[in-house]
Amino acid sequence: MKRLLNGLTIGVLLTVLLAALAGCMTLAGGNPLGLGDSWREEVLLHDGCKIIVKRSVDRGGRHEIGQQPPIKEQSLSFTIPATKENVTWKSEYSEDVGLADFMPLLLDIVQGTAYVVSTPVGCLSYNKWGRPNPPYVVFRYANKAWQNIALQELPAEIKKLNLIISSPDNKVNQLGKRLVSAEEIRKINSRLTQPEFKTILREPVRILKSRECAEMIPDGNRGWIGIGWFKKQPSYDACLDVCKKNKMSSQYCPCDRLFDKTTKEK
Repeated sequence: MKRLLNGLTIGVLLTVLLAALAGCMTLAGGNPLGLGDSWREEVLLHDGCKIIVKRSVDRGGRHEIGQQPPIKEQSLSFTIPATKENVTWKSEYSEDVGLADFMPLLLDIVQGTAYVVSTPVGCLSYNKWGRPNPPYVVFRYANKAWQNIALQELPAEIKKLNLIISSPDNKVNQLGKRLVSAEEIRKINSRLTQPEFKTILREPVRILKSRECAEMIPDGNRGWIGIGWFKKQPSYDACLDVCKKNKMSSQYCPCDRLFDKTTKEK
């Protein structure tokens, strides 16, 4: 009997230990239901039609202890109804940014052509993509490839955001389902207060100081440096000295565009 009790005790302890370990892994991964890695969204297009879009998210990379890793890659996969072509849009890991460059806001199809409107993720990506205002980076699918186009080329009928925005995998986990309806997407996004997330803006917006990103440029060494260090220099030569100290090649040194090339003055 004593041996039986000892065996039962050990079994219980092992069960508790395994459960605790599983709990730790769940906390570290932040995905207890396993739903957020891949799911489907019912996307409402501008003309009232709906398509099913498969989304996937992969997290990883640098992050603070106790915080969730950033999204290092995500994708949208869907079929264009008119052509029956299966298409995938991806935002992949960017070494110079340290995560995926974009967060997709909407997917729409006009006359058989697919468009994705995204926004840069974080200040580094925002600077990398030219500090757009409104803060959108637009893609059009043509000739079997995605092309970055100007906001002005986005068809006027595309107005409403129709994908889950900001940490979509976490929101899917909260819902606890693998297929999110268009109405559920609308309700989730309605909680966002930023004007650029209410509808697609066509004119520049005033950026609040609390949301400003300092202007930065790549230093050519997989790092970034504030443009202010160069702008505040009293002369062209002094600006070049800053480039030399940071070991920046002429390709990345901004002095030629900040100072007049003839007089070498601002």
